[in-house]
Amino acid sequence: MSKASKRRRENAPQPERRPKPAGLALGLIVLAIIVIVLGWAIYSNRDSKRGQVVAGTTPAIGMSHAAFEPTVANHAGPPAKAPEGMTWIPGGEFSMGANDPPDMDDVGMKATTDGRPIHRVYVDGFFMDKTDVTNAEFAKFVKATGYVTVAERKPRQEDYPSAPPENLVAGSVVFAPPDHPVPLTDHFQWWSYVRGADWRHPEGPTSSIKGKEAYPVVQVAYEDALAYAKWAGKRLPTEAEWEFAARGGLSGKPFAWGNDFRPNGKWMANTHQGHFPNHDTGEDGFVGLAPVAKYPPNQYGLYDMAGNVWQWTTDWYRPDYYKQLAQNGSVARNPQGPETPFDPAEPREPKKVHRGGSYLCTDQYCSRYIVGTRGKGEVSTGTNHLGFRCVMKS
Repeated sequence: MSKASKRRRENAPQPERRPKPAGLALGLIVLAIIVIVLGWAIYSNRDSKRGQVVAGTTPAIGMSHAAFEPTVANHAGPPAKAPEGMTWIPGGEFSMGANDPPDMDDVGMKATTDGRPIHRVYVDGFFMDKTDVTNAEFAKFVKATGYVTVAERKPRQEDYPSAPPENLVAGSVVFAPPDHPVPLTDHFQWWSYVRGADWRHPEGPTSSIKGKEAYPVVQVAYEDALAYAKWAGKRLPTEAEWEFAARGGLSGKPFAWGNDFRPNGKWMANTHQGHFPNHDTGEDGFVGLAPVAKYPPNQYGLYDMAGNVWQWTTDWYRPDYYKQLAQNGSVARNPQGPETPFDPAEPREPKKVHRGGSYLCTDQYCSRYIVGTRGKGEVSTGTNHLGFRCVMKS
């Protein structure tokens, strides 16, 4: 368990849903989120001095579109019939990284900073789940194994001797939107640490997944996703595998389905409409989380590779990892990510790469439904907009 999680356990807030200044743990959680954003802004500004594309600047010629080369997929077909619920991803060589957002907006450009430079990657073929793991599938795993997720575990007093016993409670981080517009710099307004929040109760103890068997399971930490994958005879994808699959054979497109966010006016993903964070109008058919496979699949038959929930990958997060690969001057073959994690905003926190964006992504705040963009998450922390899907080698 990370030090960030330890601080949250030792100073867990009272069970109010909204942040309170007196709740030390909640204050620390939100402070950590603010530090991440501020640190990232500083890091992005530093990158601009190195010629990287940052918000509010014009990208250098060749930084995005010109850097993409055609995807060269392997011609060999699947070695066997795809397992139930999975589809064959042929693998091959492709250009990996973040394209410019179509309208070059400030938020979209900021989302691309750690997804540069574009570089060539080769991945072997593999099978991938067509959808994110659902509540029904995760429930089968828990029933078969008795597994208890990180969010459900009560911290032990001996591990946190300075914490009052009443503060040693299980819980997780929940999106709790305000009922009015707020400055987007004030994360106290829309994230809370909620006692009793877990995969069965994604928004807290009074919430439920009853009737939501086809929804993606959320509130899963990285080790929870690993445990499920091992039980299922699968594994989690690398970041490179995930992006190759998400692109569906396309090259240099900003979205998993092509160039236009809404081709012919059609919604292609579950994202946030309205005013963030206080009002999601649900123009795409859903307010908040949606069941899996409610939007068209990409050309490889994969659903929800943009929006709905973020997805864990196995790669440690480093914002300079792509630069390291590009400097090698050759095609990276089946890259596994950097050996160690590093986030300039929280250098002591081990983080894995998230991919795909979520139902909270919007051009007002987060445009990481752009296919090459990257997220990041501390390994022991789940949220109610984070899930996963699995892969199998051939």
